[in-house]
Amino acid sequence: MAALQWDPIDNKAVDTARILAADAVEKVGNGHPGTAMSLAPAAYLLFQKVMRRDPRDQHWLGRDRFILSAGHSSLTQYVQLYLGGYGLELDDLKALRTWGSLTPGHPEYGHTDGVEITTGPLGQGISSAVGFAYAQRFERGLFDPDAAPGTSPFDHHVYVIASDGDLEEGISSEASSLAGHQQLGNLIAIYDSNQISIEDDTNIAFTEDVQKRYEAYHWHVQVVDWKKTGVYEEDVQELHQAIVNAQEVTDKPSLIILKTIIGWPSPKKQNTGKIHGSALGADELKAVKEVLGFDPEQTFEVAEDVIEHTRKAIERGAQERAEWQKGFDAWAAANPERKELLDRLLSGAAPADLEGVLPVFEPGKDVSTRAASGKVINAIASVMPELWGGSADLAESNNTTIEGAASFVPDVHSTHEWTGNPYGRVLHFGIREHAMAAILNGIVLHGPTRPFGGTFLIFSDYMRPAVRLAALMKVPSIFVWTHDSVALGEDGPTHQPIEQLSTLRAIPNLDVVRPGDANEVAYAWKTILERREGPAGIALTRQNIPVFERGDGEATGDTLASAANVAKGAYILAEAPGGTPDVLFIATGSEVQIALEAREVLKGEGINARVVSAPCLEWFHEQDAAYQEKVLPADVKARVSIEAGLALAWNKIVGDHGRSVSIEHFGASADYKTLFREFGMTTEHAVAAAKESLASL
Repeated sequence: MAALQWDPIDNKAVDTARILAADAVEKVGNGHPGTAMSLAPAAYLLFQKVMRRDPRDQHWLGRDRFILSAGHSSLTQYVQLYLGGYGLELDDLKALRTWGSLTPGHPEYGHTDGVEITTGPLGQGISSAVGFAYAQRFERGLFDPDAAPGTSPFDHHVYVIASDGDLEEGISSEASSLAGHQQLGNLIAIYDSNQISIEDDTNIAFTEDVQKRYEAYHWHVQVVDWKKTGVYEEDVQELHQAIVNAQEVTDKPSLIILKTIIGWPSPKKQNTGKIHGSALGADELKAVKEVLGFDPEQTFEVAEDVIEHTRKAIERGAQERAEWQKGFDAWAAANPERKELLDRLLSGAAPADLEGVLPVFEPGKDVSTRAASGKVINAIASVMPELWGGSADLAESNNTTIEGAASFVPDVHSTHEWTGNPYGRVLHFGIREHAMAAILNGIVLHGPTRPFGGTFLIFSDYMRPAVRLAALMKVPSIFVWTHDSVALGEDGPTHQPIEQLSTLRAIPNLDVVRPGDANEVAYAWKTILERREGPAGIALTRQNIPVFERGDGEATGDTLASAANVAKGAYILAEAPGGTPDVLFIATGSEVQIALEAREVLKGEGINARVVSAPCLEWFHEQDAAYQEKVLPADVKARVSIEAGLALAWNKIVGDHGRSVSIEHFGASADYKTLFREFGMTTEHAVAAAKESLASL
């Protein structure tokens, strides 16, 4: 990086950024001005002097990534997006935190150009940034593994601004530990150590030695203390040199501890909790403007020479983009097959032969859906080099290992069981479920590869905040959840999911997929990989369940429908005898077999039951009204849902006359057959429920 040129106009631009932040919060009457004011020099340095970005193309592959983990200080980013010409204008800053604006309270992915990730809950940003850094390395290995360091068009840095609150949240500890273990030299975080939060001085709850903590994580740590002399001095040159030093450390992620005074240079409110999350007030805002030489009677004041200077970022970005393009074009010419792969990935298309490689599971042998999933993953991996993943220390239980592939980890960390390679495909998250979900989100946000991560369904609770953010952002993260019911058995109620399926289905935009047999697993994976509208969680059994004998199309007579119908979310698996149902069984996962058995019992009693397999209610609700009516006719009001968990998600589907065979309490420690018998997950209970439903009509 060239020596830093910092002129008086840059100081003026930084002070303008402070005033804009204060004015924006004052206008709307709420928000977080203090950090945006004191971090203005650091943010300006990154956006105007350090990062390689093109303000006219937020999707440029060669750009450095920027994550504002301290999302509450959204103005730290918004003001720089305005100054740099990324699409925000002064009116957008004036509309901060108001209906329909491009400047919501926290930065939102897909809503504001230049925002790489939604960073609401603290800790998520820096944790997902680790995923961004994972992805950069993996993508380099996929497309340009032999290039010398720093010479590939796929080389770039991931920059993060984090706060005290980010480092206090437990997820950041999980993710930071992994970042150091992975030797992610492409990750550079600036930690704004202002020691102020909503409850004021953080010493009331946060006194650890962050420097030693991150050194113990194997990070490269530097301290830039603007308070060290007793007279506050924003030494931008020192911060710039620290960034240069960080760029030169290629075998460790870097943390720059920047010691600032929040709200600088507010005369009365700096260094207090009062300026963290509320407007300065008219008198204090006037005083700040006077200190900085701005007209106290003006609002949103931007001098022409300032905006002319900062908008030169557009020209610089175009020049950097053009220079990068030369290297990219040379790479493309020398690597036509890899370029073809990149083009497919950027289009979002799955391989044309994806269905052709799906394994076909023959009936007559019981197979757990987790085992089937493992076989499907390995089959698909042969045609999808962009597919990579692993689990939170549960590889053998989750069946998430791509066989024969190296582990994504520096080779120094190889073990007897696993061979490390910086570009490997097998991910090891350790027992860090929350960080795993956030890292997966970061990988997906960074680029076009398809990562997955697995754990037990019960531990989706540990992942939930990051899963929710994936759904909020509508990014296609893939979560593999095994041991999906009390049928996991003897581990007992702490490990047996009861409410998880229902509560996960309550998250908008999240597809919860629970296949009913091995062949449904294959088509579930195919559908998940073909969709990019949002995240999916696939819930899989520990216990073996039957592989159904099926036909090639729709259900007719006693012939079961093809598993290809999974893509519609719910489908007629077994038609009612005679074709006209008296009662509908709607089941998922391992309970589909119960529905089929109950159909046979009722058939012998002259009651015609249709069995609907419903692996994904979200996909089913996307179908047109005619299809939904075909599967679940409105005039068939006798209905029974069967699922080994809460009935909460089924009430609307079964209706007033319907019944649910469910489990409304915690589990117990015993073998799964005993648990299913004692908890009513049986054919007998399904038959009784059907008769009750019919009797209520």
